[in-house]
Amino acid sequence: MGGKRGSLAVLAVGLVLTVTGCGGGAEGSGASDKGSAVPTSSRSPSKELVRWVGDLCESTAALKTVRSDSAADLKEIRNPERSGPNAAEHLASRYLIETPWAVEEVQRDLKDLDPSGVSAADGLRDAWLKKLGRVMPELEEMSPAAAFEDAEGSAEKVDKLVRSLTSPDPDLPELTRKDPRLKAAQDDAEQCAPDWKPPEETPAPDPSGPLPEAADGKNTDACADGSCEVLVTSHANVTANGLTVDITVEEQLTTFRSGGSVMQLGGQSGEVEFGDDLKITIVAQNEEGAVLEFTPG
Repeated sequence: MGGKRGSLAVLAVGLVLTVTGCGGGAEGSGASDKGSAVPTSSRSPSKELVRWVGDLCESTAALKTVRSDSAADLKEIRNPERSGPNAAEHLASRYLIETPWAVEEVQRDLKDLDPSGVSAADGLRDAWLKKLGRVMPELEEMSPAAAFEDAEGSAEKVDKLVRSLTSPDPDLPELTRKDPRLKAAQDDAEQCAPDWKPPEETPAPDPSGPLPEAADGKNTDACADGSCEVLVTSHANVTANGLTVDITVEEQLTTFRSGGSVMQLGGQSGEVEFGDDLKITIVAQNEEGAVLEFTPG
């Protein structure tokens, strides 16, 4: 037994000397072993590459959120939880405004990414932009007015486009398996962590005080001559200056529909015009409703 152990020890030393190419003594072979134990892939990635990969992960996470939100919105459009006239149409109209905007925001962020210096990573960014470039023109063609012609159909078309925005092949995880630089950058980028979530946006401050009293209260008949100031708390059909406008007020969004025209305003102010016939101004808006001023165009 002792002889075999000695033979194996001699063989092992011979292998080490052969692999390392060292013909000297133990001190020389030990130094060579130490040098070969530190692979180049263990070097820390540059801050620029970490930032770049993090931005890419943030953009792809945003698209994943858009896809999941789109599916949830389409489900609600098919079966609105809230009853009321044109409930599905109003939901679809809002969906047709917000969804293309969210996709366009991701496209803009990816365009702003400078070259990373890693050809495979830059190729992935370019492949994402190519996909977005095919989809965005079709999304931009979708008018909110289409929701009132075919709420479910228009939403389904947009959702199909959004669902096509899956990661190109090869995706980032596959690239990181092949490139140690990208793997190290991904490990250091907080946006690439599985449990990462984008920081919550600071909510807009609540409007101070109650809504001002509307001159005509809720009496929409006062608008017949085109001039009035009324309170709309959720939904109303108002005929003013010969034009009938369907109005829906929800949260921070007010939708105006007349004939084939659909316009929406967000926030506590703004105005819409229907040709030379009518102008509607949001005087104030909060969770209780909106005070609207009607004037002839």
